[in-house]
Amino acid sequence: MGCCKRTGPGYATPLEAMSGPKETLLYVNCIYNGTGRKKPDFLATVDVDPNSSTYSKVIHRLSMPYIGDELHHSGWNACSSCHGTKVLLVRRSGRVYVIDTQKNPKAPSLHKVVQSEDIVEKTGLAYPHTSHCLASGDIMISCLGDEDGNAKGNGFLLLDSEFNVKGRWEKPGHSPLFSYDFWYQPRHRTMIGSSLGAPATFTRGFNIQHVKDGLYARHLHVYSWPDGELKQTLDLGETGLTPLEMRFLHDPCKDTGYVGCAYTSNIVRFFKTEDGSWSHEVVISVKPLKVQNWILPELPGFITDILISLDDRFLYFINWLQGDIRQYNIEDPKNPVLVGQVYVGGLVRKGSPVVAVTEDGKTWQSDVPEIQGHQLRGGPNMIQLSLDGKRLYATNSLFSTWDRQFYPELVEKGSHMLQIDVDTMKGGLKINPNFFIDFGAEPDGPCMAHEMRYPGGDCTSDIWI
Repeated sequence: MGCCKRTGPGYATPLEAMSGPKETLLYVNCIYNGTGRKKPDFLATVDVDPNSSTYSKVIHRLSMPYIGDELHHSGWNACSSCHGTKVLLVRRSGRVYVIDTQKNPKAPSLHKVVQSEDIVEKTGLAYPHTSHCLASGDIMISCLGDEDGNAKGNGFLLLDSEFNVKGRWEKPGHSPLFSYDFWYQPRHRTMIGSSLGAPATFTRGFNIQHVKDGLYARHLHVYSWPDGELKQTLDLGETGLTPLEMRFLHDPCKDTGYVGCAYTSNIVRFFKTEDGSWSHEVVISVKPLKVQNWILPELPGFITDILISLDDRFLYFINWLQGDIRQYNIEDPKNPVLVGQVYVGGLVRKGSPVVAVTEDGKTWQSDVPEIQGHQLRGGPNMIQLSLDGKRLYATNSLFSTWDRQFYPELVEKGSHMLQIDVDTMKGGLKINPNFFIDFGAEPDGPCMAHEMRYPGGDCTSDIWI
């Protein structure tokens, strides 16, 4: 299980990483696909150093060589614990872009393109999503289906250290029912993957009938690590529909983690039992709001992204439709406690036609502040936490077809990026009024913004072995 050799910060433990240097740059995946603007997606470099003259500005844009990618998630060729230097961008088109961030961190350059045709020909996989580096030097990427969008083609892609297609990770016949995110915990010889549904279903937008027809997933898949043998499938039931982003605790000795179930708006804890098998339980439930003037009588939270601070003290997650970001103390992993909450958008904000109704019949809408004279658009979707846990960054694009369906103004006027100050002593969240990135003011027109990465790794990319 030796660590791959790279040049980078190289933190031996999660707690050591918390004492690393304060972030000065962020890389943000920016999307034109689906907006009607025939421009290539790009990787934005954002200055997040308050002492810089270009603080809170996009200082570089690396455009992709093709139009229509829909940049989505990204990851490193090696974790910061193994010294990472190159970021991989995976996307709806099926291509994987390898970006060199070492030569000039402020102005990354394109290193290589792994074409979708090469991936399909050698593995049958398509729709790449989550990437993680492995101790061997390989890169592993979850794929959500085949080239036609069928879930039966999903599995896990391996790239070697030179970013060549190596094959599939899982053993033959051990592909999951559906795929999405994954995380591995080597000291427990386990990898667990979450699941969404077939790309042919979710890429067309959300249809409630698809949920009723069972076209969306509700399972976690437990694999032996690093062998790739499917050992157990956890059925989360009706309370665990669409388990998306998932995280183990960062302490590599721990055998517990959490997954956000979007449609049912529950946080599920998964854990190892005394007999060595894995089990699960709902530990947080976001109640749906009774509403007026919406497509359904109730509005779910719709949890899209979660993360855990490097000291394993706090869990953060997003309610994309209700519009709030939450902070929970998880020092008792079985009993999370809400300690921070802030509204930064959503469908029930003041001025929206959608109105929430309380049990006694009163109506209410959330207060969403303006930042530097800008009205916040859409709902929060992706978050990234500083290594020291004191600053939380948020963007607000989920996926272009879903953005257009639920927040059409966002597609028209573009995304934005916020920074939220975190109280790491008692808990608490507060928007920083001095930071605001308006992706609606881009030179090529308004664009969408999705995932964020720090040079050198962060709490959603790094796994300690």
